Amino acid sequence: MAPTSGSKDNATLADFFRLLRLRQALILLVLGLVIITTVIVTAFLPKWYLATTKVRVEKPEGEVRLFQAQSSGSYDPYFLQDQFKIMQSEKILYPVITNLGLNARLAPLLGSSSALPSAITFHYLLDKMLRVESPRNSSLIEISVYAQDPELGASIANEIARVYSDDRIYLATSEQREGLAKLRDELIAQERVVSAQRDVVEKLRKDLNISGVDLNARYSDMEIETLRQMQNSLIALSVDAIGRKTRWERFRSIPFEQRLNLVNSELIQDANIQNLLQAYLLADQNVTRLRARLGEAHPDLISAVENRAKIKEQLDAQLRGYENALEIAYKEADSRVSELKRQLGQAKIDQILSARDRMRPFEEAAQKLEDETRLLTTLKLTLRQREIDFQVPKRTIEILNTAEPARRASRPSWPLNLAFAVLFGGILGIGLAVLLEYFDTSFRNVADVETRLKLPVLGVIPFQSEPMSDSTDPAEGEPYRVLQTNLNLALKPGQSSSLVLFSAGPGEGKSTTLHHLVRHMAAAGERVILIDSDVRRPTQHDLAERPREPGLSEYLLNQRDLAAVIQPGIAPNLDFIPAGRVSGFTLGLLHLNRLKDLIATLRGRYDKIVFDSPPIIGVSDASVLASAVDGAILLIQHRRNPQSMVVRAQQIVEGLKTPLLGVVLNQVPHNSGEDYGYYTNNYSYYHEAGTKRRRRSSKGPAKPAAPDADRLELS
Repeated sequence: MAPTSGSKDNATLADFFRLLRLRQALILLVLGLVIITTVIVTAFLPKWYLATTKVRVEKPEGEVRLFQAQSSGSYDPYFLQDQFKIMQSEKILYPVITNLGLNARLAPLLGSSSALPSAITFHYLLDKMLRVESPRNSSLIEISVYAQDPELGASIANEIARVYSDDRIYLATSEQREGLAKLRDELIAQERVVSAQRDVVEKLRKDLNISGVDLNARYSDMEIETLRQMQNSLIALSVDAIGRKTRWERFRSIPFEQRLNLVNSELIQDANIQNLLQAYLLADQNVTRLRARLGEAHPDLISAVENRAKIKEQLDAQLRGYENALEIAYKEADSRVSELKRQLGQAKIDQILSARDRMRPFEEAAQKLEDETRLLTTLKLTLRQREIDFQVPKRTIEILNTAEPARRASRPSWPLNLAFAVLFGGILGIGLAVLLEYFDTSFRNVADVETRLKLPVLGVIPFQSEPMSDSTDPAEGEPYRVLQTNLNLALKPGQSSSLVLFSAGPGEGKSTTLHHLVRHMAAAGERVILIDSDVRRPTQHDLAERPREPGLSEYLLNQRDLAAVIQPGIAPNLDFIPAGRVSGFTLGLLHLNRLKDLIATLRGRYDKIVFDSPPIIGVSDASVLASAVDGAILLIQHRRNPQSMVVRAQQIVEGLKTPLLGVVLNQVPHNSGEDYGYYTNNYSYYHEAGTKRRRRSSKGPAKPAAPDADRLELS
């Protein structure tokens, strides 16, 4: 930015916008290049089509009970995060890869002529194509698939939803299926037991010749009633032991690494394990979040990983303890059954020794048949109820829509890419402009020049894309008239003066500015002679449209006299001495006295003797000229050379004891700063006034103006 006080540390917002106006060409160029590059890159990027299907997933609330009100599932973010991972796991994606033949269909995309390994296809599908998301506070899961073939993308999305739905249903019914199979086995075994016991009863009936005895008769004997109660208890304990054994064997058969998936299901209802699982999921999320922005050796990440490992150890220990608890509960129930059988056997022995020894075996057999029949009936009822429960639809998952092939590509996104290009290009252009401004060490404004060089600014020459014409428009010549006026004020009045206009480096517009200045001096009534002393690269003869020779070099070498080298009347009151054309000639100290004699000779004939000088840095000619004249003027082109170079040029002239009259700022843009605007805006005032006069004169004769009108207008 261009601060008005010459410091980079006190820039204002106005300076920033002024910098944008000054560097708008650079900013627009960078912006255009970024946009064009983005358009080209976007046009050649492969097109990806998006296919999306939605699935509603609910957390299971436990076993489905017939004739009980079913409550709707509640939103559980941890449960949904588990489903995200399951959908993107090998368990779901590998069947999708196999069913759709993705190993062969995706091979051309990866430059392979043969089918890909499933592992490579899995990672490509997971990293490049699949996106699983969920709206906030919702049980909906969106399965989005990006593919270069829209039909393939829709097929993959639908297949993932189907495979995941089948897996969820299979998992929800797996325990019921195993329980039904176990009940059927127990029912068949019990039917065999009942049949065998019936054969025993019939044999005892035949052996004891008691065919008329009613097996359903109730005996009042206290011992028989006691046995019956013990038998009923044995049946209940046996059923309970069978259930506990089934539950323990089912849990033991599940691989250890898959037991975490059962915590939220009906198999494990332990609150401590569920709390530990939630803590583990939070710890795992924390590790994932820290790993995305921290290195592996960062203390926070290491601490988070250790914390997750500790929670995992506790959770594993709880699961092992849960398995042990199931085993202990089964063994306790089995021990109770064994003890009750022992007691029942002892009671039967005691009964046999009673007075009814003869009927006791038959009664016991009949009672056992009744008990076994009752157990068989109970198993049949339980199996029927479980079969009905199994047939109740499981509504924990629902596919809401079928993905359709996309008609338009989703990536690359032209609006997004162009918006990003405009944003990035603008930021890059502005950043480059600010960076260039920050490292720009040239003089930024009039205050900078006067503060650093301790010299007055005699004139500010605005930027001109074309050489100034001979138009009579006052605005075009006003900068040179201001320069002439300030220069005359800096010189002693009434005395002839010799001046040299120099610059620190080449190409700063010194010769053109000097040519226009001397013409305005002559037009103001001063007698002026212009001497082109830049003998190495002269330009004044081209500007004056005069021959280059004979000139100054021939005069200094005594090859021509003064009258022969002066070209009079290139403009009213303006004469001209060109540089001449002597091969290898340079202006050195040997010519200093001859040069001073020339100035002394011309001093009586001209009011101003003006020399066009080569750059003072790197060329010795300018130093010789500066030591011979009455005063020097330093020309600085706007934002061309660093301040140190200009200061060095000033020091060279001051070292020659030649007075530095001031500074001329050249090629200053109209929007380059506040203090520059004081000059350029005022110059434009005359341009507008001159345009209005020309319009009035083109319409017809103008009215006579007041005697001082032009003077007031030019003041």
